[in-house]
Amino acid sequence: MDLLKRLPDMADADLGTLGANAERLALNGNAKQKTAAQAALPAIQEELAVRQARKAAATAATKAAGRGRRKAAVVAAAEAASESA
Repeated sequence: MDLLKRLPDMADADLGTLGANAERLALNGNAKQKTAAQAALPAIQEELAVRQARKAAATAATKAAGRGRRKAAVVAAAEAASESA
C-alpha cells in the first residue's frame, strides 16, 4: 500500500514523526530521498493541518458546552434562591 494512502489511518505521533523525517530528508537526504520527501511533504502537512483544525474545533465545542452547563447551574441557583426568599 502506498504510504500517502495510509496517512489518515496513522496515529498522530507517527504522522508527526513522518513529517519531521520528511522535512529532514528534503533538506539533507540524497537525491532520491529529497525527491521522495518533497513529493510526500504536501500531503503530510495537509493531514497534520486537518487534524489540528479538528482538535481545535473539538476543544472549542467542549469549552462551549462547559460554559453552557455552568450558566445553567447559575441560573438554576438564582431561581432557587428567589423562590426560597
